[in-house]
Order: sequence, then structure tokens, then C-alpha cells
Amino acid sequence: MKAMDYTLDQINTMPSDTFVTVLAGIFEHSPWVPEQAAQQRPFKSIDALHAAMSRIVEQSGNEKQLALINAHPELAGKAAVRGELTAESTREQSGAGLNLCTQEEFDRLQTLNAQYRDKFGFPFILAVRGYDRHGIIANFEARVNHDRAEELRTSLDQIYRIAGFRLNDLIKA
Repeated sequence: MKAMDYTLDQINTMPSDTFVTVLAGIFEHSPWVPEQAAQQRPFKSIDALHAAMSRIVEQSGNEKQLALINAHPELAGKAAVRGELTAESTREQSGAGLNLCTQEEFDRLQTLNAQYRDKFGFPFILAVRGYDRHGIIANFEARVNHDRAEELRTSLDQIYRIAGFRLNDLIKA
């Protein structure tokens, strides 16, 4: 089966270890989320699965949430340059045109990545689907001026948005 061929029924009935493997890319480098979600099956819809996984993160505490945030790569960052992104992140960043940045745009993103990480202690996270690189840079420039609590909340909300996109790409209703 290709990654795009799963049905909700298949997700609900597969062995737990397979469930975790199949859903491992939904929350970046955080298999603990599908591990806990596997115990809550069956799910009535993709939205119900998404809500359950998001609740797991919400209830996990600050330390695990920060680890999840830090598991995400910087946009057009060093991991992207070295080709070390997950398949999901590569598709998302390429889809937003970050692989087509001019040198000036790339340099601006590098500066913003450094400013953001220095200020908040974690990478900037944006569900880039629906954005082009100009919109991403504008969003980045606005958010670097927020306070840390606001950015923690925004980062988690963006992670949930990313997870929703990834689930809908993976599972066909």
C-alpha cells in the first residue's frame, strides 16, 4: 500500500505497532503521539483522530510540548540545505516555494530563523500550505515580535494545523 491509500477503517483495525509506524510522520519525530492515540481507537472520522492526537499533545505538559516544537525543522534552514528533512517537511516546504528562494530571501529567512530561535528558544513553525515564500517571510517578520507565551501557543496551533493536513493526505475518508 502506498502512503496515500489508507482508509479510516484500515487505520482503526491495524495492529498498534503498524498504526504507530503509519502515523509516525503526523507529529514531527514524535511517535509518542500515535502510540497514545492507538489506545483510543476506533475513530469515527479523520477529524476525531486529529482531535484525539491534538488532545494528547495538549495534555502532555510543557516539557513534551517544547520537545515536539523543537522536533520541527527551521524553514529553509540547515536541515533543508543538507537534505535532512522528513519527507513530509520536504513536500511542505517545496510546495510553498521555499526551495525557490532567491539568495536575498534565503538570507532573510536565515536571519529570521536566528532571531526567532535566540528570542524564543525554539524554531519558528508555520503550516506553510497555502502560503508562498513572500507570505511566509511576512508572517515570520510579524511573529518574531510576539512574546514567548503567545509564540508557544501559536506554534502548537500551527503544529495541529500541519497534523490535520498530513492526516488528510494520508487517510482517505
